Amino acid sequence: MKKEKYLKGLIYIVVVVLLNVAGATLFFRADLTKNKVYSLSDASIEAVKNLSEPLTINVFFSEDLPAPHNTTEKYLADLLEEYAINANRYFNFRFYPIGGDIDTNTASKRNAELANSYGIRPVSIQMVESDEVKVKTAYMGLVVIHGDLIERLPAITTTEGLEYKLTMAMMKLGNKISTLLSLDGKIEADLYLSRSMTAVAPLMGLKDIQDLPGRVETAVSKVSRRSYDRLSFNRFDPQTAEEKKVLSDRYGVLQLGWPDLSGGKVKAGSGIIGMVMRYGEKSVNIPILEVNRIPLFGTQYKLMTDQELEDAIGGAVESLIDINEKVGYLTSNGTAPRFDRNPANPMAPGTNALNNFSATLSRSYAVSDVDLRGSGIPEDINSLIIAGAKESFTDYDLFQIDQALMAGKHVAVFVDAFKEMKNPNPQMAFMQPSIYTPVRTGLDKLLAHYGVRVQSAYIMDENCYKQNLPRRMGGGQQNVYFAPIIENDTINHDVPFMNNIKGLVTLKAAPVTVDEKIVTGQNLTAATLFSTSKRSWLKERNIALNPMFLKPPADDASFASHPVAAMVEGSFTSYFTGKPIPEKPAPEQAEDAEKPENKAAAISQKGAVLTKGKPARLIVVGSLDMLTNSLFDEQGESANATFVMNLMDGLNGREGIAVMRSKKQRFNPIDKVPDSIKTPVKAFNIVGLPLLVALFGMAVYLKRQSRRKTIRAMFQ
Repeated sequence: MKKEKYLKGLIYIVVVVLLNVAGATLFFRADLTKNKVYSLSDASIEAVKNLSEPLTINVFFSEDLPAPHNTTEKYLADLLEEYAINANRYFNFRFYPIGGDIDTNTASKRNAELANSYGIRPVSIQMVESDEVKVKTAYMGLVVIHGDLIERLPAITTTEGLEYKLTMAMMKLGNKISTLLSLDGKIEADLYLSRSMTAVAPLMGLKDIQDLPGRVETAVSKVSRRSYDRLSFNRFDPQTAEEKKVLSDRYGVLQLGWPDLSGGKVKAGSGIIGMVMRYGEKSVNIPILEVNRIPLFGTQYKLMTDQELEDAIGGAVESLIDINEKVGYLTSNGTAPRFDRNPANPMAPGTNALNNFSATLSRSYAVSDVDLRGSGIPEDINSLIIAGAKESFTDYDLFQIDQALMAGKHVAVFVDAFKEMKNPNPQMAFMQPSIYTPVRTGLDKLLAHYGVRVQSAYIMDENCYKQNLPRRMGGGQQNVYFAPIIENDTINHDVPFMNNIKGLVTLKAAPVTVDEKIVTGQNLTAATLFSTSKRSWLKERNIALNPMFLKPPADDASFASHPVAAMVEGSFTSYFTGKPIPEKPAPEQAEDAEKPENKAAAISQKGAVLTKGKPARLIVVGSLDMLTNSLFDEQGESANATFVMNLMDGLNGREGIAVMRSKKQRFNPIDKVPDSIKTPVKAFNIVGLPLLVALFGMAVYLKRQSRRKTIRAMFQ
């Protein structure tokens, strides 16, 4: 029996070991998360499955990292394994560990040098050791190599959105390769450096300025080798005042001037220093000399380092060749400017500016300015953004938008329903607040023809953002009724790019309704994207957006849910069907100028109007503030930013990217339940669970007592 006991124990140990070995080699994965957070998206699988030439990912990570960074490398390894399983034979990855003392560890030193050659630098992370908070430098980056091009993720400090960043880097490299190979001619890299700068440079702390041309040429050569030799370096020495002025005005190249210096040894003069990248009619200015005015220390000058030069030149190449899909942004008709500054602080953008949105959009798309009163809508854009138009649209303006939609170009309209006229005296703004007048541009009649109507009203909602009041105002919270919070249950998750959006915040939103009769008549399909809560009401007249003076209506009949965004898609019917083509307004001329005779006016035109369009999408959002810095964060990672970027991806046929971006949302609110359910659940948790445990314990006790009695009876 003793031998049998030991044998069983040995067999159990062997079975456990074999099960662990089998689990380490023969395993399967099951992603049970709702949004498949730990599985590759279809867009990622498609990106690695269709590789046509080798793509390699080199990962550089320091060993023995503290929590939570120690799990980041493991997550990255699992993610790359998932890519490899779904990829074709061209996908490869390799980890380069960096550990111990780099100076004495040959392998780590070699890996660190390789990381530095790719532009991967160590980052500082905090760690707790011996009850002290310490700062440690560690390598936590990777480089994606595709053909002759590279794309870096230099600091992977979190797993948040890592799949999205990796897949976008791969797609970006693929687009860049095809664009570079199809270029007609070379990209010109022009260095402008006046000879007069060499005399004054030592006084500016720039003793090595004579080496600048060689350094710039080397940087251009390195970038050119990675860009299929599509760059050409040129050096210019502007000397005349006219040359310097032209360069300064045309390209914004830095021009410096100085009086007699060093007792007359350096004569008064001026000079140009800067770099311009050119391709076709586009140009990018690279300020290779940084000028900093520091209090007490005065003005300091600093030239770009070699790595900064390479990075700037590479970024300029991407800006010039438009490697991403093109999106048009309407700049005429009083739309909101893409980039703006705060008048009170010129160094920072205002809360009503679109800077964050514009910067995030430019990272995924090539944005082209569209002027309806100038060159019109270009043919090479895939979608058009109309954001907060305030000025009237002529019939010819509407004709251009209509025909773009007929041609299959998608349109996104962000409406600003009212024009705010602020009190010019800030001190009297509280007593005499802003005046709001409805915006009448004429665009509404075009939208109404497609089945979308925007009401001139602001939506107020009891389910809104709550502002924390300072102590001097009594503290507590103030309801901002004109900033409705959109709950998960009022978001249309049937639309693919809205699937993982859990909640939003709007501001000064107007109702956007769909006319089902018009939509059905044109064989279109329509969907409301999201709506406010059932405790919403409309403010149409006497608008004052001071939270202290806003109160909900007393009549419950005034409350209702109101749609804020709608989408219509299909083959639209032209607004100008059966109508003559509107005349293009003539350019403004002086009153005494002789007007040319229009001999072609009598010629009739037929067939010049597209009456039935190709499949396209029209999305109308009733709040321009969805794009402003007040609701769109700088990193582009908030729920609002995710919605806007998903919307753009949905318009440009990249719904797979939209799903991938939003499948791991930081904003995951708990579903709200009514009070009629909350109270019983609380009571059950407080009383019911302990009672169930007590009853279960009593049942076990009685069962054991019964068993004892049965056994006692058997042996009596």
